[in-house]
Amino acid sequence: MADIADPRSACASRSASGALASLSLAMLLSSLSTSIANVALPTLSTAFSASFQAVQWVVLAYLLAITALIVSVGRLGDLVGRRLLLVAGLGLFSAASLAAALAPSLPLLVAARATQGLGAAVMMALTMALVGTTMPKERTGSAMGLLGTMSAIGTALGPSLGGVLIAYLGWRAIFLVTAGLGGVAMILARRFLPGDQTATILRNEAQGVGPRFDVLGTLLLALTLAAYALAMTAGRGHFGGTNIALLGMAVFGAGLFLYAQRRVASPLVKPALFSDPVLAPSLAMNGLVSTVMMATLVVGPFFLSRALGLDAAQVGAVLSIGPVVSALCGVTAGRFVDRLGASAMVVAGLVLMTIGCLALALLPALFGVAGYAAAIMLLTPGYQLFQAANNTAVMANVDKNERGVVSGMLSLSRNLGLITGTAVMGAVFAFTVGTGEVGAAAPEAVAGGMGFTFAVAAGLVALAVAIAVVGGLRKRR
Repeated sequence: MADIADPRSACASRSASGALASLSLAMLLSSLSTSIANVALPTLSTAFSASFQAVQWVVLAYLLAITALIVSVGRLGDLVGRRLLLVAGLGLFSAASLAAALAPSLPLLVAARATQGLGAAVMMALTMALVGTTMPKERTGSAMGLLGTMSAIGTALGPSLGGVLIAYLGWRAIFLVTAGLGGVAMILARRFLPGDQTATILRNEAQGVGPRFDVLGTLLLALTLAAYALAMTAGRGHFGGTNIALLGMAVFGAGLFLYAQRRVASPLVKPALFSDPVLAPSLAMNGLVSTVMMATLVVGPFFLSRALGLDAAQVGAVLSIGPVVSALCGVTAGRFVDRLGASAMVVAGLVLMTIGCLALALLPALFGVAGYAAAIMLLTPGYQLFQAANNTAVMANVDKNERGVVSGMLSLSRNLGLITGTAVMGAVFAFTVGTGEVGAAAPEAVAGGMGFTFAVAAGLVALAVAIAVVGGLRKRR
């Protein structure tokens, strides 16, 4: 019997490894496609004889598509089958990448990037959802940690890989690479991911049996999220009438969306999810810590260049410390979650992040680059531990029929935190520096702004700790 069972066990292990490889590659591609395009903006401005504000839409269109549609595609995966939709999303991502590589004009490139963002939204929404159906429960934390590692690798790899490709092969090569990798991920997903019962689901949909896709809710949520994202990013951090109007539209749209969700038979997001004792605190904490992490990308470059006097290459090298540490500690963080429990590791990760924020507020002014690097080496592992634990806790408790939409909500809360962090933490920094043009501020003022901004960040993470503790108490009751 052992001789018969062992080959089956080995085959199952290979299938699980292949499935995890496809999910990991999908996660890497979604983050790589953001950072690799950023480095191409100056080249694109020259190639299309366009302003920097115009070519920024190459990045913004991608991010807007992800933000606006990630929850909706997660719900669609729950209805039509996650494997089917992920394979389709990878195919769309690859085709859009190829279209971007061949785009003869900037408007067509922006349209291709928006389509690529739709494919990436599918990839981001469904990778975490599929972990629960492909990996044993005792290895879920490690798998979540690996996904976090791949996301960090994609972010870190983008600027360097993009720079090399643009220098030797031209800007079109960056999209040809993502098209090829997307095709590989699609083949792996078709080969190794477990099948869906999509025929039954689609037949029930056609016959009016079972849940239907909420088209109205999808449109309302997409427009609301797009308005919010534009409100936070338009005007390069300076809030004016347009930003206020967009923010008002987002608030009105959010209220209309919640009203509509309470009145439809098959809502896009069940209103009860927002009061779930596990999910609701997790979404709030995810948004807070993502806001804080964005501060390292918004404030860090100004501090390193203006206060410490580093040149561009040195700034890039120091900023790469965070993604590299993330890539190295992601899997280890997942193993801690598997061994010690998700709830405890959520709090541990947040406490370590709080210490890291306080270190960023104090150490760089005292020890320069060494102090900054030491603080980042505290903050980043804490973030990876929190992410692995938080994602594991949520996906372990969610109904199997709602894994897609909940995974999308987790990714959305992270994206909204990053978008909010760009505006809010940047505004805190600029206010503390006390000048309209941060680039012209005195080194002492920039250093003071750095310290105050990360003191505020420590307060936000401490608030997340309080949410975790209160949520834990509610869960026990």
